[in-house]
Amino acid sequence: MSLKERAGARLRSLVHPRAPETLPVRFHRRRVYVLPTRFGLFYGVLLLAMLLGALNYNNNPALLLGLLLAGGGLASLIATQLQLNGLEVAAVDAEPVPAGDDLVLRVYARAHDGRERRGLRVAPDGDPSRSALLGLEHGDGEARLAIPTRRRGWQPAPRLRVSTTRPLGLARAWSLAWPAEPLLVYPRPEPDGPPLPGGSGDRAQQRLQASGDDVHHLRNYRPGDSRRTIAWKPSARRDTLLVREYEQPAGADVVLDWQATGPLQRELRIARMARWVDEAERDGRRYRLLLPGHAPIGPDRGPLHRHACLRALALMPDV
Repeated sequence: MSLKERAGARLRSLVHPRAPETLPVRFHRRRVYVLPTRFGLFYGVLLLAMLLGALNYNNNPALLLGLLLAGGGLASLIATQLQLNGLEVAAVDAEPVPAGDDLVLRVYARAHDGRERRGLRVAPDGDPSRSALLGLEHGDGEARLAIPTRRRGWQPAPRLRVSTTRPLGLARAWSLAWPAEPLLVYPRPEPDGPPLPGGSGDRAQQRLQASGDDVHHLRNYRPGDSRRTIAWKPSARRDTLLVREYEQPAGADVVLDWQATGPLQRELRIARMARWVDEAERDGRRYRLLLPGHAPIGPDRGPLHRHACLRALALMPDV
């Protein structure tokens, strides 16, 4: 490798973190980089023309004005760099979402020196269109970024660029942080499919469920209801979608067994299991998840149990 190539690689390694790093990450003067904006370049050309004209015509007031404006521009470069110097990216987190939805990444930052900082923006490195404003109040603040997801499982956190053009917009200062914490993405539920498997347990008590044996009444359609439960004739008479509500034993625990999905492809089976988990949770049913190579989960219900089931489905091996 030539000397020039080694110098370029060294510069890139300084500007961009070479590997994910554990948070918190504090920006210091060696991690903050400053370059002029388009307006800053125009400002510099204008000052150069003004100074050349003042020297050519021996105009001392114009020369003094040009020097004062140049000094103000140089001072703004230092002020822009100080906007990031000492800033700390403290943590990142995000609520899991189904694959294909945008994941809302929350970026927490703080400044220990107490200086007021304005105009800070956070964006995934290389995608400025998804930037968000980082507002700091009393030294602490957060920004929320929409991060696209494509597949289930762990998704590495993006490299984050924190930048600002304050106070005068003549220069842009930026620094990078690359969180090491991965983000969890749930599997995408099957859009339509068979109803929940039958339950087991005490069948003495009865309660309303979206699936069961006896039709109890009709209700308005809710997103996620199976098409098999839609009452088409009453819906046509009332000009709105109605769904049949059934009676189901209250004590019947639903068993979501991997083997009950039939001869489907692996990802389709995972999508069906994810749909069953959401349906059971929406209907208030207790359910147990049985996966190959994994200890049984449940029976239980509630947000924590749903997260445990969807997490297990999201982290299932591809083969």
